[in-house]
Amino acid sequence: MSANVGGIDRILRILVGLALIAWAAVLGGPVWAWIGVVPLATGLIKFCPLYPILGMSTCATKK
Repeated sequence: MSANVGGIDRILRILVGLALIAWAAVLGGPVWAWIGVVPLATGLIKFCPLYPILGMSTCATKK
């Protein structure tokens, strides 16, 4: 399992994940907002399981 989430993609995933979780937990948002755990986790571990299926990667290419 190599990293396939990098840079701005990683930062956006973490921010969106935290925002959704805060909305659900603190502000009483809808139950579906707990889906924020997914982008938060993929941002923290730098791996998105959907990217290999789609043949994508946002990490910088290694030379």
